[in-house]
Amino acid sequence: MRAAVFHEHGDLETVRVEDFPEPEVGRGECLLRVKAVSLNGFDPMVLRGIPGLRTPLPMIFGADIAAEIVELGPGVDGSRWRAGQRVGIEPSQNDGMMGETKRGGLCEFVSVGQEYLVPIPDGVSDVEASCLPTAFGTAHRLLHARARIKAGETVLILGATGGVGTCCVQLAKLAGCEVVACASSAEKGEKLRAIGADHVIDTSQEDFVDWVVRAYGKPRTRGQSGGVDVCVNYIGGDTWARCLRTVKRGGRIVTCGATAGYDPKTDLRYIWSFEYNVLGANGWLRSDHETLLNLMAEGQLKPAIHSVRPMEDIGPALGEMIDRKVFGKSVLVV
Repeated sequence: MRAAVFHEHGDLETVRVEDFPEPEVGRGECLLRVKAVSLNGFDPMVLRGIPGLRTPLPMIFGADIAAEIVELGPGVDGSRWRAGQRVGIEPSQNDGMMGETKRGGLCEFVSVGQEYLVPIPDGVSDVEASCLPTAFGTAHRLLHARARIKAGETVLILGATGGVGTCCVQLAKLAGCEVVACASSAEKGEKLRAIGADHVIDTSQEDFVDWVVRAYGKPRTRGQSGGVDVCVNYIGGDTWARCLRTVKRGGRIVTCGATAGYDPKTDLRYIWSFEYNVLGANGWLRSDHETLLNLMAEGQLKPAIHSVRPMEDIGPALGEMIDRKVFGKSVLVV
């Protein structure tokens, strides 16, 4: 079969689409024909090599997969699964994360345990289904299980143009929140408006803290409190300490990553003085995946898709991610 792989850590020159042995089908597993795979922010990081993370080589890219069942292995529940059925995959499995510590799905065939399969509803395309669950599932858990957003609240989303960010914009709007989204250009800002952002801050032209203070008032420890109710910050780095100046007393700061640095300076006085709730989300649950598929089937959620390319274009797709030119999700079809 054909597969997108790398045999050693490095840059884009190490990426290949080549012949690779087809997987065997073990007990309790299904053989799947892959239809579409979307990339995630960790793909270029795994390619380069993440310190402390053991990536078995050669590695096949791809955690978020839409596929079709080809064959049921021994012991598979035939009343639940059948050949020809369209399924997504839970990539975080007992023996590793697909595309990170376990071979991924950017190839023609994968063999997956039946417990990790999620049916794709009618009305959801393979390309749309492949946008789940890594970024979108994390966004859903971040906003609903952790931040517990409510209608009428204000939600500030930093770095809103990636997979997690574009989903947060849509989910917050769907929940009835007032959404403030940050982008690094006017062009990306217009795209954020198109998917539901009420306000956009072009951070190449304006400081996000100054914008929030001007629009909602300065947060106060007593009396009437300005600021937003929730700040979504998975950037970290220099934005972390500064985002504490945008949230009202008793508000929530939520994070699921640190793309600009995981060990930023923090002024602890803000956390106790404003009684902030600092919350994290480490991934998602199967229920988040299923809920998002149902929202897509009902037409309430539509993934922001940057591009749809053949698997052979894995190099240019990764290059755009590295150059921060992607808005939403990049999808590769097999």
